[in-house]
Amino acid sequence: MKLILTAAVDNLGVAGDVVEVKDGYGRNFLLPRGYAIAYNRGTAKQIEGIQRARDAKQIRSNEHAAQVRAELEGLQVRVPVRADATGKLYGAVTSNEVATAIKKAGGPLLDKRVISAAKPIKSLGTHIVAVKLTDAVTAHVPVEVVTA
Repeated sequence: MKLILTAAVDNLGVAGDVVEVKDGYGRNFLLPRGYAIAYNRGTAKQIEGIQRARDAKQIRSNEHAAQVRAELEGLQVRVPVRADATGKLYGAVTSNEVATAIKKAGGPLLDKRVISAAKPIKSLGTHIVAVKLTDAVTAHVPVEVVTA
């Protein structure tokens, strides 16, 4: 089965790559999760747009990563959540919620897979979240968890 990747997939490729995979893997894993779209003449025209979007999100060098790190560490990131009276959350703050909050605070659009916390965020207050920009550069972003 020939597919166009819309997101990076480990051991397969990055967004915009045309890959050949077994039918079951494509039909049961990649397509339902939105990691790929079927390849045909119509979708082949979308490859350039997908690659342009990937390049806009991509960190180009360590100098660029250092600039992005300085920008990220200077942001006031707030994540609104539902919590009980004692400050305990109903669930936990996800990487996707943190990425959305960074974008709303004026930061760059980040992939949720580059964001990690030392432990799951399950309480109100300020928490430090690591954003791995490159192998050499990691930003430590303070994230304030507040009630919605």
